[in-house]
Amino acid sequence: MGNDILSALQSGSFSKGQRRIAQYIMDEYDKAAFMTAAKLGQTVGVSESTVVRFAVSLGFDGYPAMQKSMQEMVLNRLTSVQRLEVASDRIGNQDIVSMVLQSDVEKLRRTEETLSREDFQNAVESIVAAKRVYILGVRSAAPLANFLGYYLRYLSDNVYIVTASGASEMFEQIVGVNADDAIIAFSFPRYSTTVLKGAQYCASAGATVIGLTDSKLSPLAQVCNHVLLAKSDMVSLVDSLVAPLSVVNALIVGVTARRSVELARRLDMLENIWSDYDVYEKRSENG
Repeated sequence: MGNDILSALQSGSFSKGQRRIAQYIMDEYDKAAFMTAAKLGQTVGVSESTVVRFAVSLGFDGYPAMQKSMQEMVLNRLTSVQRLEVASDRIGNQDIVSMVLQSDVEKLRRTEETLSREDFQNAVESIVAAKRVYILGVRSAAPLANFLGYYLRYLSDNVYIVTASGASEMFEQIVGVNADDAIIAFSFPRYSTTVLKGAQYCASAGATVIGLTDSKLSPLAQVCNHVLLAKSDMVSLVDSLVAPLSVVNALIVGVTARRSVELARRLDMLENIWSDYDVYEKRSENG
């Protein structure tokens, strides 16, 4: 049902209790989307079972499916202030450290289950075969782009990290993209229009576009040749990048495994340079 859920709530025929649920979701959908069935029922004054039956009446398999639909709809709409309000409601008196760590573990589990191994392997092959690799990531995704670019540059001098915050500056850096190139683009809620425009341009130029995003419904996924899904749906001022970073790590390992001979040669050269110029602290014989 996806983004049509609000229309269904407005046009449906419900019992008295279900009308309270529907009205609350329409008025406070940004908060309702992240409530458990029990919490939503308690908030509007109905039982948990009533909330579950309500979800089924809308055509969902159960409440988790309806909740997922609402979350996909609102995640990219929440303002920073709304995120803080929702986060405050969710945290309550919980141990913040445990809550965040357990949430990240769950995102890793879901990412492991949903990431297409075929898309992943195709992405690795595209990166290895590319004449040039451009990595697009802005705002909170910029560290992911920089991390990936840092390691891919061990393999090639033709790796370009594009973290420009404005579309004009981004286009200036990718204007020469062509069919021989691979693009790796990052986009998570709230989805950046700058990255989307850059990816669209690269796709129109014939480049292979690899998208690392949270959903096949995300704007970026629609323009990519290969989509790598990583869950990043913490509703707070801070989005969790744990699962996306793990996928980045996997990409690095996959690419280096395909280019191991070249990598060993470059690392051997670098080790000599690092030693000659005291780049790293040297361990003493007795240390």
